[in-house]
Amino acid sequence: MDDRDGVIAVTGATGRQGGAVTRHLLNDGWRVRALTRAPASDAAQRLAALGAEVVACDMMDAASLRPAFAGVAGVYSVQNPMLDGLEAEVTQGKNVADASSAARVPHLVYGSAGPGLPGTGVGSWESKISIAAHAREVGLALTVLRPMAFMELMTHKDFFPPVTAWHLMPRLMGDDRRIPWLAVDDLGAIAAQAFRRPDEFVGADLALAADLRSIRECRESWQRARGRAPRGFPMPVWAFERFVSSDLTTMWRWLGTEDIAVDPADTRRLLPGVLSVDEWVAQANGPRPKRDAG
Repeated sequence: MDDRDGVIAVTGATGRQGGAVTRHLLNDGWRVRALTRAPASDAAQRLAALGAEVVACDMMDAASLRPAFAGVAGVYSVQNPMLDGLEAEVTQGKNVADASSAARVPHLVYGSAGPGLPGTGVGSWESKISIAAHAREVGLALTVLRPMAFMELMTHKDFFPPVTAWHLMPRLMGDDRRIPWLAVDDLGAIAAQAFRRPDEFVGADLALAADLRSIRECRESWQRARGRAPRGFPMPVWAFERFVSSDLTTMWRWLGTEDIAVDPADTRRLLPGVLSVDEWVAQANGPRPKRDAG
């Protein structure tokens, strides 16, 4: 089945993940309804310039979602607990599922994270299990995409990389502990594939990783690509937890002792051109190479 004459609604469209999904869907020939609380923002206007229909919508307000989902061929659902907190994330995710069910949306693709297992103690993983379970309970045709660490953790200012990727992560997780990495843009490409080929993706819960690398290996990739080591900024754990989040420190400690069942070869079969850490670091500030989308 391929119904690219239809419309895909994307929540959080002005964020990193929603924005990547929107761009790939537009490039793939879909019409996209980009949902955002800030339709006048620069990010929203950039999506509009690419051809997206920008619609004001608040995932905390279930009533605002229903008209946004009317008649769509699919919905991409993603929430950001760093903006609104874990309780709001769950409310938003369940509101999206309920509105999708009421609108009889034929395919919901959910941007999740983590190992997909309960009992980790990591709030931002447990919340996503709850949201996915609710989507199944209301009878949606569901695809769950579960990346672990985005490669943008190494560079994007919103992730505070001098403190996080280059200081606290290796301190709490271990410098040589390999974890799964994926570029946000590659997640967007895989989401577009899910909408293009729903018969292959509906019902799937996919752990996604382009590469398994330790922080030490990421630092070495950075050194090779840029001729210098990335800059770290030491911060006490207590200060980070007080001003940012204890959820992240809990996550990094968990990653230091537990293994995640993910094989990069599976992700590469979905997207043959998915970027490794070395490839991503080498071109992080330059144009992306052309890739075979599969």
